[in-house]
Amino acid sequence: MDGSPRDEAAVGTDDRYHHLISHIQDAVVEFKFVDGTPIVREVNAAFTEQFGYEAADIVGEPLNDWIVPEWLATEAETLDEQTRAGEVNYQRVRRETATGLREFLYRGIPYADETGRLDGFAVYTDLTDVTRSERRIQVMNRILRHNLRNRANVIAGNTARLLADGEPTAERSEAAATVERAARELETLAEESADIQRMLDEPEVEAAGIDAVPLVRQVASETRTNAPTATVETDLPDELVVYANDYLRRALDSLADNAVRHNPDPEPTVKLTARVAGADGWADITVEDDGPMIPEIERAVVGEDADITPVRHGRGLGLWLVRWAAETFGGTLSFEESDLGGNRVRLRLPRR
Repeated sequence: MDGSPRDEAAVGTDDRYHHLISHIQDAVVEFKFVDGTPIVREVNAAFTEQFGYEAADIVGEPLNDWIVPEWLATEAETLDEQTRAGEVNYQRVRRETATGLREFLYRGIPYADETGRLDGFAVYTDLTDVTRSERRIQVMNRILRHNLRNRANVIAGNTARLLADGEPTAERSEAAATVERAARELETLAEESADIQRMLDEPEVEAAGIDAVPLVRQVASETRTNAPTATVETDLPDELVVYANDYLRRALDSLADNAVRHNPDPEPTVKLTARVAGADGWADITVEDDGPMIPEIERAVVGEDADITPVRHGRGLGLWLVRWAAETFGGTLSFEESDLGGNRVRLRLPRR
């Protein structure tokens, strides 16, 4: 498993497996058990690269002496016992490399040698960077949500006090209304951030899926309640079961809310539609409006994977929530021009 090239047309089964293991990016150790201790037989090139130990130094040595910190010895011994018992086992672990601790997904895979004795493979997938990024994002997300909500409340409260204490001129009223809108947008941003975090933390979807029609009807009803001057239309079948969960309702609610809030017409029109998309197992759920088109930059960044830059990043989290919901459900998000003269935002989801 030294990573050297081989003549693939001339190799046997064992050599093909060695060729594969030599070139995969996961660190792989083949070991034999000697008095219950895993002794290194061979390592692949990825192990040498990720752990920083040369094959010549570690082959023939107890594996745990090199990569398991003393305080994690009991954990490693438990995993080794499972491998010795013939069980395939896996766990997130911290292991010692030449440059310090890193986090890995460990898999212990037993196999019987030619005499029937159980030995094994240890496979390590480096999760360090991914795990650290996830944790940092979680911390920043929680802090930002907390601060956004608190600051929005402070802004709204003090704006009301200023209006109550001063002469109610048109200029003061307009300024106060502007500040209040900004405060509400901050609160919305905090709520969307919380929804996104919950959705990403709980991505599981029941295989049976969910009937989208009641969810769409609920969104339409809530939009009519929240925007009494809006015309909210629906075009729905009796039933349309899709691979999704209740976060579909939250995504559609965000689209309907955006369609109303970003439309300067005091009597906006919103239309929600659900239908089978052809005969290939997909469904389309759309939200249309008669308002201004979503800026091209936002459509490109959210819908087409354009690079995010200081001037190309989108206005908020609402459309990101919708996109990530679509991805969670194995679907797609797209933007079109509506027959109403505004936007048609389409969620295409697998049918069940």
